[in-house]
Amino acid sequence: QVQLVESGGGAVQPGGSLRLSCAVSGTISSITTMGWYRQAPGKQRELVAAINRDGIINAADSVKGRFTISRDNAKNTVYLRMNSLEPEDTAIYVCNVVVQVWVGVRRDYWGQGTQVTVSS
Repeated sequence: QVQLVESGGGAVQPGGSLRLSCAVSGTISSITTMGWYRQAPGKQRELVAAINRDGIINAADSVKGRFTISRDNAKNTVYLRMNSLEPEDTAIYVCNVVVQVWVGVRRDYWGQGTQVTVSS
């Protein structure tokens, strides 16, 4: 039983900032990767940024230099700091966590999503 609780979404003007949080709770052996995906109307879901337990980060080219992903392993929480937001960033942002339930066995968990809207 694993639960993901997301927070931090909202509406901002272009150039504004938001910080998303995703806290993981439940019976967990190990969290391998934590990250954020987003999906806008009419577009496919895409990776925004992900970070593994060693701190290695993968991020979309469109957000590099503006978004920063980090994690607090003690709190089982991943953060996404979003600066210089643009209208093109408008989407539902969904937290994704890959957990290891046993050696060689991994499961994906997804949050319910939080809306980010950037407009004047």
